[in-house]
Amino acid sequence: MGKFLIKETATGVKFDLKASNGQVIGTSEVYSSKSACKNGIASVQKNAPDAPVEDQTSEGYETKKNPKFELYTDKAGEFRFRLNASNGENILSSGEGYTTKAAAENGIESVKKNAADSDIVEE
Repeated sequence: MGKFLIKETATGVKFDLKASNGQVIGTSEVYSSKSACKNGIASVQKNAPDAPVEDQTSEGYETKKNPKFELYTDKAGEFRFRLNASNGENILSSGEGYTTKAAAENGIESVKKNAADSDIVEE
């Protein structure tokens, strides 16, 4: 089982979603308060398990309705993903760039699997 790790930063509070092997599979934006951060975690737990994947790396891709995962390539040509809530707000981004599309898709599946029942830990 994975875990949500809440941590203070210089500018606020953020969380990382870690897989059972300790690898960071997703990270949040920086929130202004711990309660806002916990609301972000609740949104990931609610939205991630059933969110469809919008593959923006495919030509003429089909636009999906939020909540959804967006699979895309970054400026360095690596594959990344982000999870948007039903209001379109980005609530989680991949913790790293992936060299292959399959690896990024595995990252999305790991978020889906770990989001619902991961413990919340404060650093």
